[in-house]
Amino acid sequence: MRGFGIASAAAALVATTSLFVSQVAAQNDVDPIVIKGSKFFYKSNGTQFYIKGVAYQQDYQGGGNSSSSESDDQYTDPLQVDNLKRDIPYLKQLMTNTIRVYAVNPENDHQEAMSMLADAGIYVVADLSQPGNSINRNSPAWNDQLYARYTAVIDEMSKYSNTLGYFAGNEVSNQPNNTDASAFVKAAVRDSKAYIKKQGYRDIGVGYATNDDADIRENMANYFNCGDQEDAIDFWGYNIYSWCGDSSFTESGYDVRTKEFSTYSVPVFFAEYGCNEVSPRDFTDTPVLYGDKMNDVWSGGIVYMYFQEDNDYGLVSVDGDSVKPNQDFSNLASQLSKVSATGTQMSAYNPTASPAECPEVSTSSWAAKATPLPPTPNQELCSCMYNSLKCVISSDVDQDNYGDLFGTVCGLGDGSQCDGITANATTGNYGAYSMCNSTEQIAFVLNQYYQAQSGSNQASACDFDGSATTKATQAPGATCSSLLQMAGSAGTNSVSVQPSVTGAGAASSETGGSGSGSGSDSDSSGSSSGSSGSMTAVPSVEFGILPVAFMATVAAVSGFGMLLL
Repeated sequence: MRGFGIASAAAALVATTSLFVSQVAAQNDVDPIVIKGSKFFYKSNGTQFYIKGVAYQQDYQGGGNSSSSESDDQYTDPLQVDNLKRDIPYLKQLMTNTIRVYAVNPENDHQEAMSMLADAGIYVVADLSQPGNSINRNSPAWNDQLYARYTAVIDEMSKYSNTLGYFAGNEVSNQPNNTDASAFVKAAVRDSKAYIKKQGYRDIGVGYATNDDADIRENMANYFNCGDQEDAIDFWGYNIYSWCGDSSFTESGYDVRTKEFSTYSVPVFFAEYGCNEVSPRDFTDTPVLYGDKMNDVWSGGIVYMYFQEDNDYGLVSVDGDSVKPNQDFSNLASQLSKVSATGTQMSAYNPTASPAECPEVSTSSWAAKATPLPPTPNQELCSCMYNSLKCVISSDVDQDNYGDLFGTVCGLGDGSQCDGITANATTGNYGAYSMCNSTEQIAFVLNQYYQAQSGSNQASACDFDGSATTKATQAPGATCSSLLQMAGSAGTNSVSVQPSVTGAGAASSETGGSGSGSGSDSDSSGSSSGSSGSMTAVPSVEFGILPVAFMATVAAVSGFGMLLL
């Protein structure tokens, strides 16, 4: 422990620093953006807010894909002071009032960067995921590592008055056969909104950015808007690239999209736009977007993208401290100079639109049941469950072999030993442990099978050719007992208690306690709060394709009821 004198001095320093930071923040505060009905407004003066945005992140491909491989979680935080000093003058030339960033590092302090943007009148829409740690459309999950990532970003970015909102996902479902993944994204929306409220942060909207796929766009918009509004999106981002070259309001389909969203109950805007099939881009759609035909429905848009890269969408080329605007930049600046949308005053606006009806599950077009949604990730529950088990996975089993073992165990008997880890968005069937990591899940099903055996059969039931082993169980404390009782012995009940380890604390617990997986939809579980008694850190493994692999096996072997499109 530190001595009293050092601790006191440190406390004084912290207090002084906090006062300084709060004073700096106050000096750089901008009027927060609020939502009323289907429009954005400045909170203080009630003027309608239209997004005039630019996507701002290097080495990021957009459309839901990072330039990194699926297993690579490396990315460059876009909110860097030196880069913003270089780029803000050019963003101001484009009359930018919003940037979209796809992956920020929540461990970084963004005070100076966000203050610089605030001084320039620029707000930020931040995606909550990161490359390698996002909801994977091919093997969707909403788990405790993702929850820790999302809430850590919320903790960091909610400090700033120019944080406009968050995206819980970007083009996760992009065609009919992966629309089941939308259930997991909507669960992320629900839990992100609940976390913001629980932490007492100001109201900051959580939305989703969708692609423009004709087969699913209507169902997507309805699904995320329907039902309990505590679970629904606060705004809808539309990635649209249908106006190419010298197109028109009707030829591009903008007229149809505008009619479709004319009765939508939350704000809609172009989360990405700027087709590059014809180069240079003329951006003749920009004045139309902010003009009389569209500005009563749409709240503006975000041009993709600031940086010129291999995909040829850039507005400028950057080389060190040098910025070279291209013809796209000049054309966009020219078109934006024609924009003069004023909208309405918040006090005079009385929204009448109601949430959409939820789409019905269909084998050909929609695979996500409206309710229930996947459970809220609860690292504490997963740790409690693991510590209570007697039969678990052997530590020397490679995670690449988990898929085969899942298939083997879940294919035995009636397969009920796997009910507690089921995650089936089409039927709405979710086990209490469906949000745990793969190590915890395989241990649960091994133990369920082991406990179902009796006599001499049980002695050999925890082996599976050396893949399973017995361990000492830990007597659960009061909190664990309550959680396990809610989950039920089969793990098929709902657990309504919110996780006690969240945000940066959860992220720290995972990376420090058990190591953080880096693959897509990876998960880890570290030590929980002291209220649960002594907790054992559970090794983390990547989810990858394992759930799809073993669930497909179960569906084939034991009729587990999963709809595979």
